[in-house]
Amino acid sequence: MLDNKGIGENLRILRESAEYNQQSIARFLGVDQSLISKIEKGERSITADMLDKLASLFGMDTVVLVNEVVESKTLSCAFRCSDLSPDDMEVICIINKIALNSEFMSGLLEGIRRDR
Repeated sequence: MLDNKGIGENLRILRESAEYNQQSIARFLGVDQSLISKIEKGERSITADMLDKLASLFGMDTVVLVNEVVESKTLSCAFRCSDLSPDDMEVICIINKIALNSEFMSGLLEGIRRDR
């Protein structure tokens, strides 16, 4: 498991890759922007709820976010707007959860087919 600094670095990499600023992530999580800055610097820890929401937002499993050094490769969707609201970001989370569940189910089906 990564330490606070590693998790914060993952958050920064993913946030910048998705072209979100700290303020938009803070609004999405319902926290102050300074907390996001401190998390990214490894000065503060992140809650499990925040991790779950961020993993969904970035289209990945929470385990990956805390256990591996991530690259900027995540599920991607194209949106044409300059500022996403927290509600918009919630919709992105839902879309990503559906995509991840679909990927998981496909893997299960593939395993069932191999066992036959």
